[in-house]
Amino acid sequence: MAHDEPLDHVARIQAEWHRERPEIDVAPQGVIGRLHRLAARITEELCLVYGRYGLSEGEFDVLCALRRAGAPYERAPGELAAHTMVTTGAMTKRLDRLERAGLITRRRSTDDQRARIVALTTPGHTLIDEAFTTHMQNERRLLNLLSPNETAALEPLLKTWLARMEPPSAPADRHH
Repeated sequence: MAHDEPLDHVARIQAEWHRERPEIDVAPQGVIGRLHRLAARITEELCLVYGRYGLSEGEFDVLCALRRAGAPYERAPGELAAHTMVTTGAMTKRLDRLERAGLITRRRSTDDQRARIVALTTPGHTLIDEAFTTHMQNERRLLNLLSPNETAALEPLLKTWLARMEPPSAPADRHH
């Protein structure tokens, strides 16, 4: 960083820690702190789009998981929980709200009467197709803050780091 540039939030925190605890290497904060702040800002920007469609982030994830399933756009609640990485209790709350909104239906499985199946309704299908289109435009807008070369350099680094942190069996389709 050039000496005439103002310190960003993370650099100010690092400088304070360096002053208070000079024996501790605070260099990791340069990456982790900025990633943490960036993730929070990105989430805020994404949630603005979900909100325009009357959805929370979790509800958007559920509708995306159903839409990605392909016709007839249905999955078991446990499968949805795995695809969206939430507990079954949290999934039940999301499904209750989406069902009340007329965006999904729940029915008993024809194969196993104890099992339930969650399906997109026609209004749910229409809504998620619109919301996902806007979501991708929003992600493009956010990514366009970087040059194509910066994006091309960043993606493989993030992919490698994530692969080293996530267990191999983790669902790979968390990203809508």
